[in-house]
Amino acid sequence: MAKPLTLQKTRNIGIIAHIDAGKTTTTERILYYTGRAYKIGEVHEGTATMDWMDQERERGITITAAATTCFWKDHRIQIIDTPGHVDFTIEVERSLRVLDGAVVVFTAVEGVEPQSETVWRQADRHHVPRLCFVNKIDRVGSNFFDVVNQIVEKLKAKPVPLQIPYGEGEEFKGIIDLVTMKLLVWDEEAAGMKYDTLEIPAELEASAKEWREKMIEAVVEEDEAVMTRYLEGQTLSVDELKGVIRKAVMGSKIFPVILGTAFKNKGVQPLLDAVIDYLPSPLDVPPIKGHKPGKAAGEIGDEISRECDPDAPFSALCFKLMTDPHGNLTFLRVYSGTVESGGMVWNATRSKRERLGRLVRMHANKREDIPNAFAGDIVAAVGLRETRTGDSLSDDKNPIILETIRIPHRVIDIAIEPKGTGDVEKLAVALQKLAMEDPSFAVETDSETGQTIISGMGELHLDVLVTRIKREFGVDANVGKPQVAYREGITKTTEGEGKYIKQAGGKGQYGHVVLRVSPLPQGGGFEFVNEIKGGKIPAEFIPSIEKGVEEALDSGIQAGYQVVDVKVELIDGSFHDVDSSEMAFKIAASVGFKDCCKMAGPVLLEPVMSVQVVTPEQYMGEVIGDLNSRRGKIQSMENRVGTQFINGTVPLALMFGYSTDLRSKTQGRASYTMEFSQYAPVPTPIAQEIIRRTMGA
Repeated sequence: MAKPLTLQKTRNIGIIAHIDAGKTTTTERILYYTGRAYKIGEVHEGTATMDWMDQERERGITITAAATTCFWKDHRIQIIDTPGHVDFTIEVERSLRVLDGAVVVFTAVEGVEPQSETVWRQADRHHVPRLCFVNKIDRVGSNFFDVVNQIVEKLKAKPVPLQIPYGEGEEFKGIIDLVTMKLLVWDEEAAGMKYDTLEIPAELEASAKEWREKMIEAVVEEDEAVMTRYLEGQTLSVDELKGVIRKAVMGSKIFPVILGTAFKNKGVQPLLDAVIDYLPSPLDVPPIKGHKPGKAAGEIGDEISRECDPDAPFSALCFKLMTDPHGNLTFLRVYSGTVESGGMVWNATRSKRERLGRLVRMHANKREDIPNAFAGDIVAAVGLRETRTGDSLSDDKNPIILETIRIPHRVIDIAIEPKGTGDVEKLAVALQKLAMEDPSFAVETDSETGQTIISGMGELHLDVLVTRIKREFGVDANVGKPQVAYREGITKTTEGEGKYIKQAGGKGQYGHVVLRVSPLPQGGGFEFVNEIKGGKIPAEFIPSIEKGVEEALDSGIQAGYQVVDVKVELIDGSFHDVDSSEMAFKIAASVGFKDCCKMAGPVLLEPVMSVQVVTPEQYMGEVIGDLNSRRGKIQSMENRVGTQFINGTVPLALMFGYSTDLRSKTQGRASYTMEFSQYAPVPTPIAQEIIRRTMGA
């Protein structure tokens, strides 16, 4: 019975936020105060434990999610520190997929920023309970209560402050805890290791009581029995109040807000207490759901679930791969059962048996060998050869396929080639390993030019990967200019037919289909529906028709770009008893689909980015004028302490080199962030020029 108790005292959390909100700095303090690190690492000095890659230390940003484990008050906390830059959003996506809770970091000056909204939506999608940590409360212009309001307005959430600041900006002195009604003041000479718990000063007592009442009212709304007691005038004890808060947090009904300044070593210990008090253990989250493997490859069967129990059948999800000179690492979240180092596991996704060479617990890039892993653990395995990101591992007698990981849209392409013949094979190996490690990175060969094209999430993403190719794999390569990953779509519904008839003596070829194509909403992908009744086309040819349409999607309508968001219905057709074949119907479907699309109002689609520019007020006119010249659309402007926050959308094609232009227009005082928003039609004259240039006309 010891293991369930350990599980109850386990927390699997992620630190998520907009870039430069202080995620890694907060994690470094957690490691120091829990005794996991003997000194505090600093991001700006390149000494942060969790930013272990050379490029992370050089660039001062987090690039890859890093895992670690620490202990606080007899609880084990497994932490994943994630990147804040949108180009590395896959790291946040796959981390949240396997975590039970998260700490969302906001800055007290900037508040809810664009990537804050992105990571919040990702956490919503995975139903991850959250705490909000308002960081940098000591900075000039900080406003704790404004950030709370922004969480309501921009994230449509229900934040509940559990603390309020005692002074803000340069006047920040401590934290008033509304649950215990105590004042916390840190000893600055002890690097934040010590703090005093004091009585609330008389001049702040009325304000603290007012905010405590607001907190209790917001919390008891989520528990009818407790609300009845509260309305009857009964006093809630601290433990009762924590229990009600915990229940509401685990149901994502409320999001507690606490504060501090990680860089100045204040507020981190109460954050750790809040993680233990309010975020769920693996036993508190619902059993993981999945499906039985189907009878045929790629099929899925009935839905099943697994309890988080070390004695249940083994199940785990591979959420990350990392290439390593000492043996590739496969990161696993174990959902049920127990697995031993050196044991055999079943890859239910690929129907293959694999051996776990070794199991290790990670501390950034350092490994600690462990003999086994249990339900609730986040570990890494050495020796898995066939397993890829999103694959499900299980007991071969009780297989289960878990929900895989969502891959974001790639929006930028560049051509890459080796400088010398000696680098050809090395480049191929490097690209293969990086694509295996990073699902948001793709490699393909242009069928017409023979060029190797790599695709990713943005300029920074591809720049980091190209640097890795040169440094880690020793490949000397030439890289082309970034190219936008355009797509094609249709705007109306049409019907048409495709025929493939060939007779040249002996057995011929015959395929005939009638198709209806119609546009789907953005993100709808591809949908194929067989509407034929009565056997006009034998059932064995239907998969070939669908495959023919899928291949035509990739070759495009006007300019050779992939067609997206389209529904294809097979509504009629005919076959020949002797001459019909799978190949004939595949070709007929491809021809029919392209002909239909040409009549369906084809449009060229371009990636449009959400952009936020933060600039001193005196440069606002120049910044807005520049965005307008890039076909930008300004959506909102907000003034915070003399600084303008300009939000808008701009086509990606016109944002290359923007950082240099912005610096020159604002004397280096402005900054911007950018993330993918949607694909949108390119204006007709510009689309015609792109098509002409692409097709070489």
